[in-house]
Amino acid sequence: VGVDGHGARRGNPMTPQFTWEAMSFLSQYGMLLDQDRLEDWVQLFDPQAEYKVYSRENEELGLPAPLIWCDNRAMLSDRVQSYRNVNEHNFHWARHIIGMPQILHAEPESLHFQAGYSLFQTNLEGETRTFSVGRYDFVCHRHEQALRLKRAWVIADTGLVKTLLAAPI
Repeated sequence: VGVDGHGARRGNPMTPQFTWEAMSFLSQYGMLLDQDRLEDWVQLFDPQAEYKVYSRENEELGLPAPLIWCDNRAMLSDRVQSYRNVNEHNFHWARHIIGMPQILHAEPESLHFQAGYSLFQTNLEGETRTFSVGRYDFVCHRHEQALRLKRAWVIADTGLVKTLLAAPI
């Protein structure tokens, strides 16, 4: 039992319930991408959500130059449809390894957390390589008892992408 008598220090939003919710959300996020269920992945986002992929260098320097920027769910859906039907890309299977979330702010209706990630890709020949490593910075709100992304920032440790950045991270 923490300082406030309920498992958390006063002013510290780190409670088991918030951590469990963030872990569960991150697990779902990664598995939908790994299973190529991109249309379902898009439904994790609020209609007015923002999705950005930045290099760590740009983020640290405050440079507003994301590698990907979608400022609503419709743009994410368009990107998925383009990925499915238009883009030629490297065919692969993805595997996300996502670390334990750090809760930055929590309220009954919203949750802000970060977690480290590693994204591996396995090509059709069975060769696996590291594609991206970095951290997620997510702000979610509650919608019908479930978390939905309001802001999803992916901060990649490197801005170097060896192949087309077509699939979401």
